[in-house]
Amino acid sequence: MKIYGLQKLTLLDYPGKVACTVFLGGCDFCCPFCHNSELIGSYSCKGSDFAGAVPGINENKLSRTIPPEAISAADFFSFLKKRRGLLDGVAVTGGEPTLHRDLPEFLAQIHELGFSIKLDTNGNHPDLLSSLLEMGLVDYVAMDIKNAPSRYSKTIGKPGFDLSNVRRSASLLMNGTVDYEFRTTVVAEFHDDAVFPEIGQWICGAKRYFLQCFVDRDTVLRTGLHAPGEEDLRHYAALMQPYVREVALRGV
Repeated sequence: MKIYGLQKLTLLDYPGKVACTVFLGGCDFCCPFCHNSELIGSYSCKGSDFAGAVPGINENKLSRTIPPEAISAADFFSFLKKRRGLLDGVAVTGGEPTLHRDLPEFLAQIHELGFSIKLDTNGNHPDLLSSLLEMGLVDYVAMDIKNAPSRYSKTIGKPGFDLSNVRRSASLLMNGTVDYEFRTTVVAEFHDDAVFPEIGQWICGAKRYFLQCFVDRDTVLRTGLHAPGEEDLRHYAALMQPYVREVALRGV
């Protein structure tokens, strides 16, 4: 497993846990508001017509490759062994972790050291997610709901995207026993009143849903995007409350 980033301590990435966060490379989406664009890899956005269809995309960021490994797997596990008793868990993020076929072995090694695991995912690989859940290799899953189904393709930079895999992953979590959350990064240019009732109908009955406020950074793929106002976020949260048991805001 190649690790492209390690945050040695976080109180935010894994709810209720003192954790570290590991960043894996590669993603099969090309979200214009992604703030980890350096981890996407050129192959994920290559061939997407998002850049040509939407003004403001940074062509240089689309063409660059994933940076060198930040830490070897051996050094990472050496770090974890020294943190037993100090850290509760490990948050595994990206990029998109479920692109990696060796992810089960990687997570199993983390579990063997006594750490709980939170997995971040875009939900596009339900077969691997299902295997991880069945094997008990994840303790918490945070799955992105990028937008309402009617706007998904544009939001992830993949024209004509088939949402069936993402729907399967959402159903796996909602019908399973592993703790989870759904979350949407809210961007003023992509989200409005119309999308949240549609999202709510899709994930109706879900346990937990977070609206995360977009934060503009130098690494974001598209320039000129904006965070919604706090009043708008609270309004969107109210729109979701009839559908989801727990609705909350992040980043405000």
